[in-house]
Amino acid sequence: MTTSKHRLLLPGLIAASLTGASLYAFSLASAASTSQAATTTADAQTTKVVNAANAFLATLTPAQKQKVMFAWTDSAQRVRWSNFPTGIFQRAGLRYGDLTSTQRTALMTLLGAVLSPEGLKMVREQMQADDVLKAESANQSGGGAPGGGTPPNGGTPPQGGTPPNGPQGSGRGPGGLIFGSDEYYVSFLGTPSTTGAWTLQYGGHHLAINATVTGANITLAPSLTGGQPIRTTVNGKSVTVVTQVPEEVKDAYALLSGLTATQKAQAVRSTSRIDLVLGPGQDGKTLQPEGLPGSALTAAQKKQLLTLIRDRVEILNANDAAPKLAAIEKNLDRTYFAWFGPTTGDGAGNAYWRVTGPTLTIEFSPQQMGGDASNHLHNMYREPGNDYGQAQTK
Repeated sequence: MTTSKHRLLLPGLIAASLTGASLYAFSLASAASTSQAATTTADAQTTKVVNAANAFLATLTPAQKQKVMFAWTDSAQRVRWSNFPTGIFQRAGLRYGDLTSTQRTALMTLLGAVLSPEGLKMVREQMQADDVLKAESANQSGGGAPGGGTPPNGGTPPQGGTPPNGPQGSGRGPGGLIFGSDEYYVSFLGTPSTTGAWTLQYGGHHLAINATVTGANITLAPSLTGGQPIRTTVNGKSVTVVTQVPEEVKDAYALLSGLTATQKAQAVRSTSRIDLVLGPGQDGKTLQPEGLPGSALTAAQKKQLLTLIRDRVEILNANDAAPKLAAIEKNLDRTYFAWFGPTTGDGAGNAYWRVTGPTLTIEFSPQQMGGDASNHLHNMYREPGNDYGQAQTK
């Protein structure tokens, strides 16, 4: 969790401080409401996803269905996601901790239809990481922050005052923060359909999956991943909790270290890490490409760049990831790699890096909270012009 810029990303503040993003969300919902009436053609993967969605909905009570379903035009719910935990940020929908075992199984089957096996594993591991935070918080004495250091956001909600869920109590961390896999929420914008547009939302602390389905197209733009902690200690041994992250660190550093001095001078924009740029509340925005373009890479280096890109894109199921990867490869010469932070092997996991191309933006953003920045990540995936399937619902 960040302490400055992301304080402006709570729903109540978006209208006041991010008017452009709010107008974007409103125009998206208005335009897409028209497109939902249009008939699109589903493929086998979409049919599988819709069937899994309906199977999950069939396990719910009427009251639960009312809580989980939102209108496709509900622009407030569309942007109601964050890196923050409960206690600072309140999500809407159905809470994972309130689901029965049968309902949880059906939900994971749905997520498994949208995502790849690696993507589903990542979701489960990020939830497990939050259980680690919950345990660390419960074991603390004196109110310290999980992992040591300063309590997240100074232990207070943005602009001060009482945390949205009330004062600190049983099961809460410092400042009234609530951690744990129970605090993840599922919701639907629109009705699962093989012909109309709809979105599956699932997320909690450090996780926001926004999967918009339109006919044969599924996009995860925008989605927030990462986690905290990435590693923990069990019986004196270091254990990796979120295995997705070390793979990205390894592949990003392999690309960086394989560059020539001239190439590296172009790719490394700063030796100081920067914060997430296109995080929550930054919908409808694009970044000007900077860094080293694919056109300046050798064939072997281009392969390394594609490997790094695949690490994130292949969170999505293989059927829907394939055309995205084909478009990325087609535009690889116009795809840029930029690095901000330490360039040595020991410090690589503490660096921010970015991949920017005509059809994707990937950010990898370590956070200096809890001591080790490499153990606390806010990462983003976006597709320029296609937030919440905006392009595919026209």
